[in-house]
Order: sequence, then C-alpha cells, then structure tokens
Amino acid sequence: MTQELPPPPSPEEPAPSLAEELEAARAEPESPPSIETVNESLRDGINRCPKCGSTDVRLRGSSGMLMCLFCRNEWQETRVEERFGLGEGIRDLDGTVIASGAEDIAADAQDTVTFKCEGCGAEVVVDTAESLNARCHWCRHTLNVNSQIPNGAVPDAVLPFKLTKDEGVARIREFAGRRRLFAHPRFKEEFVPENVMGVYLPYLVVDAHADATYRGEGEVQTRRWTEKRGDDSVTYYAADVYRVDREVSFVVDDLTLEGSSERATMGPGNTNNIVNTILPFDTKNAVQWNASYLTGFSSEKRDLNVADLHPVLEDQLLSIGRSEVQASLRQFDRGVRWEAEGVDVGGSRWVAMYLPVWLYSYFQEDKQLLHYIAVNARTGETMGSVPVSHPRLFLAALTVGTFLEGIAGAILVASA
Repeated sequence: MTQELPPPPSPEEPAPSLAEELEAARAEPESPPSIETVNESLRDGINRCPKCGSTDVRLRGSSGMLMCLFCRNEWQETRVEERFGLGEGIRDLDGTVIASGAEDIAADAQDTVTFKCEGCGAEVVVDTAESLNARCHWCRHTLNVNSQIPNGAVPDAVLPFKLTKDEGVARIREFAGRRRLFAHPRFKEEFVPENVMGVYLPYLVVDAHADATYRGEGEVQTRRWTEKRGDDSVTYYAADVYRVDREVSFVVDDLTLEGSSERATMGPGNTNNIVNTILPFDTKNAVQWNASYLTGFSSEKRDLNVADLHPVLEDQLLSIGRSEVQASLRQFDRGVRWEAEGVDVGGSRWVAMYLPVWLYSYFQEDKQLLHYIAVNARTGETMGSVPVSHPRLFLAALTVGTFLEGIAGAILVASA
C-alpha cells in the first residue's frame, strides 16, 4: 500500500513594502464625497434670473437676496440646513463626514477654469485666484464658477451679506471714534472708513458629538487665618484636597473654524485674530453655493484641510467639555486643577462656508504692523485694532496717578 505524500509547502510570500501599499492605495478608486453639495442647476456657469433669463445678477445687501439688475426680480438659493439636512442627526454621526466643498485641496489643482459660454459658444477663462465671476467678452453674459474645483475656492455654502456698506462704514467709524483720544495722530489723519471692503472669509463649520474625560484635584477650604510678619500681614489657608474625575458627553452644532492658515495664525506679529472676535455668525441661514453672491465683493480661498483642523476641533471640544462640567464643581470653593484630560470624537460633519465681513485695514509703518477693524456683516458685531500714541497713554497714566495720589493724601490728612 502506497501513501501519497502531501505537496511541499509553498515559499512564504514576502509582506508588501510600504511603497507598494501606498501604490495600491492610490490605484483604488476614490470614494465619493459623503455629502454632494454641487448646485446642479448652475453647472453651466450661468446664473439666470428665473423671471426674465438675464444673467446680470448680484446680491442686494439690505435683503440678502439675489437681484436681477434687468427686471429687479429677487430670489435666493435654498438654505443648506434644509437642502442637505445639516443640523440633524448629529448624535448619529459615525466617523468623519465631509461635504464635497470641504474635501482635501489638491496640490496640483489649477486656479484657472475655462467655460464655454452658453450664449455665444466663446471660451472664457476665469482665474479663481482673483474672482469667481467673469463676463463673456463677446455677448456679455456673466459666467460664474459654480462647479467645485479642488483648490479651495468654491465652498459648499455662502452666508450672504446683510449689512450694507454704509452700515459697515458707520460701525467702523463709531469703533474708531471711541478710541480717538489715544489713537496715533497719523492714523487719525489717514483714517478713511469709506475704504472699507466687503470680503467673504473661508470657514469650516462643524457638527460633532464627543465624550470628554477630566482628572484633577479640587480643594475645599477648611480654615483661613492671618499672621503678622513685621509690617506685613500674611494670610494662610487650610483645605481638604479631593481627587476629581468627570466624564461628559455633548453635541456641538455649527462650530466655526478658520479655513485660512494665514487668518488662523495667532501671534504678536499680526492682528488677524480679531476676525474671530466677531463670531458667531448665524450660519443656519447659509444658502447653497451660487457665485453671484460674491459679485462686488472679494473672497479668500480655503487652504486648510479637515485633517489640518482636527487638533483645533479637539482643543475646542475640550474647552466646551470643561464648561459643561463646571456646574458640578461648585463645592470646591478653592477651585479645581485639571491634570489630565482627553476627548473622543465619535462623529463629525464638516461643511465649507464663506462668511461675510466688512474689513478696514491700516498699515502702521513704524511698527510694520497691519491693523484691522472687522464688522460681522450679519450681526454688526465690531472689533479691531487701532494704533495708539504712547506719549498720550503715558500722559494719561501720569495724570490719573497724580489724581489718585492727591485723593489718598487728602484721606490721610483728614483721618490724622
């Protein structure tokens, strides 16, 4: 009786290298965006008045509506909250959901887009680095960049201007006027608020649910006493120290994060961070993208991706979580010192959006510093930076100090 021998074992295949794995990943088809927000009715680049068909369309600031310059008809795009169900199902989000206008910026994406004019067939080139609108040089149709291109220029939604330019100028004049006493003389001479510009700034608006944990020590005061040390008095405290652990689950709706690396930069070398002081915006009223909302205004491209902003999101969620647990810490009358904290983002949804700002800038040559006064073009909230005159500040401080010393001297004489 013969017995067949088992086949010899095949040589073990070597594990793929990292380069091979990356190459295989590149070969896989890209997954479609989680939320497709392209305005299909405007794919041909022409925004026609629904009443007369004219392409002479622009935003009417006082109403926030698009207006036909030919027949004066007014209308608006659909709010993205209603169109795409944003703001709903936040607790059910799983992983990172990214709308098509917030997808990663391609390193090789071109700024120029070529349209074939539907009116006469001519080809019109639009440089998206400068503008998102252009006129056909033959038939004068207005062409708009409404298709999303991977260079960060076209977001998912836009929040239209609500304050007119005159209202923006008035807010800036009032802000600077309240600081006129200590303002630099040259700034006062060169202050021309009518030079204000309307600009759409890029933001990423985030919905998320998260679980945050905190660990630290809290103190409850048990005794307080004061002892004399020569001419001085020293106050001492005795306290019981407790271990404090907190966990909290919460939801955030429409958290706004800077989409421009230049605007998000914080530091003494610039005053750009004032833009964040005019938050919040009523992002619930943002409408589906239509480049006609930008006619007559400037805009900045987004240059940050969702992955770049994840650390910023986690930092802000931790801050929100600390605020959420604050009410449970009242018994620690000497405060709580957090020693460790962490956050688990269960799900998040990212939407790219243009938000409207009236902006006045002034370059201070002697300090090489660019000052801004910014107005939230929806709420009118205003904040800014005005160059100050240091001699005037010193004189004011000296005057106040002398006045207070005089009062103190009078009190001492009266009580002697």
